Amino acid sequence: MFDSRLQRVRELTAMAERQQELSARVARLTPSDGSHQSALRSLMLTRGSAPTVCMPTVYQPCLAIVVQGRKRALLNDEVFHYDALNYLVVSVTLPAMGQVLEASPEHPYLSLRLNLDLEQIARLVLELGDRGPLPSTADRGLFVARLDEPLLDAVLRMVKLLDTPEDIAVLGPVVEREIYYRILRGELGSRLVDLAQSEGGNHRIVRAIEWLKQRYAAPLRIEELAEAVHMSPSALHHRFKAVTAMSPLQYQKQLRLHEARRMMFSDGLESATAAHRVGYESASQFSREYRRLFGAPPRAEIARLRDAGIPA
Repeated sequence: MFDSRLQRVRELTAMAERQQELSARVARLTPSDGSHQSALRSLMLTRGSAPTVCMPTVYQPCLAIVVQGRKRALLNDEVFHYDALNYLVVSVTLPAMGQVLEASPEHPYLSLRLNLDLEQIARLVLELGDRGPLPSTADRGLFVARLDEPLLDAVLRMVKLLDTPEDIAVLGPVVEREIYYRILRGELGSRLVDLAQSEGGNHRIVRAIEWLKQRYAAPLRIEELAEAVHMSPSALHHRFKAVTAMSPLQYQKQLRLHEARRMMFSDGLESATAAHRVGYESASQFSREYRRLFGAPPRAEIARLRDAGIPA
């Protein structure tokens, strides 16, 4: 009993030391607030000196680890908190909300985001032989899990690579693969396994999402989408909502609104032009739905973003 407690103390001490080192390294690599692209193409580092308001965003498949501070993601009515002890995994593209909860100039919010290569993960799943019975239900394409020492160690080694750019080409893919392995072996890794298995109904939802992303501006016919992913319309609706917390039609609507927002903010398009390009026939309907999602009419909301100094 005493030996097991001593071992646990050693593990916790080792994790605390690694977290402190990771925090110091990310702080050094992010000299100013905002997102910083690292020398590893799949790795982004972020710093923030103050809490943020709840902002709509489109999460791409990624591993998100908060090094310092605390953040939450909101998917419809569900809230997912993550911090230095709990990491976030997003396994499919999801329109959601994000908010930094804890940050200050003295103790800034620090985080890293590793984009997930789902094809590599699928190949790794095949190698591991994780092929149990296919589930009859789907889990959310977003989850929070407890950070353990092996995953933290692999992430720290990935960040260390940024100090030796000459090693990245060879060692970067090796460490990235290890991180995928650690997630798959983590407490909720089965969710990622489930979505990666090509013969399962839940993997078909990944294909349905890709189909919607490519055709978001076109009118949606559920029967056509269901046929494209080899599911019945009722099964598609049920599993799609289980993974994304929304129906295919709601999902398409959010993709349209986010893309219109990007066009207005980054490309300078007028709201009517952006609305038409993303598939809206009615400018008034677009304005109503935009305000419902983003909290203000298009012109006012874009002006608010520019006044806040958010980069395009």
